[in-house]
Formats: sequence, C-alpha cells, structure tokens
Amino acid sequence: MNTPIAKPWIEAISAYTPGKAKSDDGRVLIKLSANENPLGCSPAAATALVDKSTSLARYPDPACTALREALGAAYEIDSDQIVCGTGSDELLNLIAMGYAGAGDDIIYVRYGFSVYDIAARKAAANVIVAPDKDYGTDVDALLALVTDKTRVVFVANPNNPTGTYTDDAEIARLHAGLPGNCVLVLDQAYGEYLEDDGPAALELARRHDNVLITRTFSKIYGLAAERIGWCYGHAGLIATLNRVRAPFNVTAAGQAAAIAALADTDFVTRSRQHNAIWRDWMVTEFAALSNHGLKVIPSWGNFLMVLFEGTCSAETAYHALMAEGYIVRWLPGQGLGNGLRITIGTEDENRGVMSALRQILDANA
Repeated sequence: MNTPIAKPWIEAISAYTPGKAKSDDGRVLIKLSANENPLGCSPAAATALVDKSTSLARYPDPACTALREALGAAYEIDSDQIVCGTGSDELLNLIAMGYAGAGDDIIYVRYGFSVYDIAARKAAANVIVAPDKDYGTDVDALLALVTDKTRVVFVANPNNPTGTYTDDAEIARLHAGLPGNCVLVLDQAYGEYLEDDGPAALELARRHDNVLITRTFSKIYGLAAERIGWCYGHAGLIATLNRVRAPFNVTAAGQAAAIAALADTDFVTRSRQHNAIWRDWMVTEFAALSNHGLKVIPSWGNFLMVLFEGTCSAETAYHALMAEGYIVRWLPGQGLGNGLRITIGTEDENRGVMSALRQILDANA
C-alpha cells in the first residue's frame, strides 16, 4: 500500500491517557482521577480570565512578559531565565527535543510521569528506565545507568503517580554525579504542596547551567483548563526552549489568570492546608483498612497511591467505585495494576469515596 507511514519511533509511542471523568456507559462521575484542585481556582484568577476575554481578536504576548516578571518577583529569580508553555507538558517535550535525538539516551525513573516516555520517543532518543526504590527515585540506580550517551534525566519531585519525594541532599548528589552535558529536569508540578515550596531546586538551577525546573498552574492554582506551565534555568537552556516552542503558546486570558492566581497567596495557602488535612485523614482511614491488604505510599502531593494486596484487586475496586459514582486512576500501563491513585477531593468527596470503598472491600473479603 502506498500510504504515509509514521517513523518507527513515533509508532512506538503509547499515547497519553488522561484521567477519565465519565463511566464506561457515559455517566458523569465524581472525578478523583486527575489531581485537580477540589477548591477550584482563585476568584481573582476567574475574574481576570473573563476580563481578558473581551480582546479575543488580539494575539497574546508571545513572550509572556508580564507573567514571567510576576514569577520572577514571586520566586526571586531572573524573569529572563523563565519560559512559559502550554502546561509543563509542552516544556518537558521541548527539553527532550532540544537536547536529545537519535542515538542519545533519556533516563527517567520507573513509575515516573508518563509524559517522559512520550517526550523521549518523540525525539527519537533511547528510553532508559531506572529501577525505583520504594516507588520513588533511587539515585544510585539512576546514576548506574548514566553513560556518555545520556543527555536528559527526568525526575518528578514530588513524583506522579506515586507521590514520593526525594530530599534536597539526594537531588544534589544526583546532580553531582551527572556529566555537564546532561540536563537534569526537576519536574515540580506538585511543588507548591511542599511546606517549603521546594526552594532548593530553584537554587540548584540558579547555580548550575544544566538544571531545569518545570512547574504548572494546573494543580494547586486550579487553572488546569487553561494549560499554563513555566520553566526556569540557565539562560542558554531557556534560549534553546524558546527556539523550538510554538509562538503564542499561552493564551492572553491564561496569562492574565496566572498572574492573578500567583498574587492570591491566601488561596494557595488555603488549598495547601485543605490538602494536608484531608490527605492525613485519608491515610488514617486507609490504615484502618489494612486488614483488607491495603497499603498507602507516603505522598507529598494532592493524591494517594493505594496498593491492593488483599483479596480485593485494584481492578475490581476501580470498576466497583465507578458503579458507586466515583472515578479514580488505575494505571496498569505504568506497571501499577495493583494500585489506585486517588485525588484528595472536597470533604464530601473524600468521605464518600472512603465509605464506598469500605463497602466494596467488605463485599470482596
């Protein structure tokens, strides 16, 4: 057949699968599958979004100048060393594209964010998966895989989908063990959920010319619909990303909403506190269900990864929760077929999903 054929490295990509919002039969469910902020977004951000919609005929600022300046002021970093993107997902792809290609290696940690694999394959790079340590980053195992072909190392910290966190000393040790021509990417999509907001990572990027930090407005800021991310690093790294990014990649309304969200520190604090209270509550609730073979991986994000090691399988619980009106994340494609990732929701959602799960476990005991 004389038809177009995709390149083999593109054919090898498994397309990203987002968290579902509906059941298999089309019912709208209570969505605890995508790590969205249950409190929504800042009212100021919502207002800014609406106000900016009056100028839809005008292109947005291609450089996101005002947003970069706001980020620079908020984090005390040079705004010229920031690039914004269509969510941090675009930036992760641009990094792989800018620094790796055929014959090069990109490393990420097993149970890491699935976009890393896609980004690496889009660049035609070799995908190298490092063994994990307790579902998190094993620095020694990762460094053991580094060769003269390694160009990019992706580390999510806190990690998605497992929620694990690697401390500053271990991240510094990882960086020290990498060659200078290898880019260390610290994906901090959930950084704002840390009590100290991860400043050590930003300092590492400030001091070294081979470290990039990626962040997003999709999580604690509650602007997932607008797809706004940002990346900080050495001027040379940022220049590369600006060369390959799409023009006008962040909408004018998105830029305005992000600036307003960044300024509303009370909303961010309230979101962080809500998450901490209800994440701890859910951990306690799961501990009471340990007799059913449930194990919770310690989490620093706005979700919990729960492993099912008893008579009720994760798959059974996943479908049973859907029948009860709740959708969570089951990830057999990432080697986590025995686990469910459950977003921290509102009080009613958290109590409801736990009540439903208790009934399911009792019925499958």
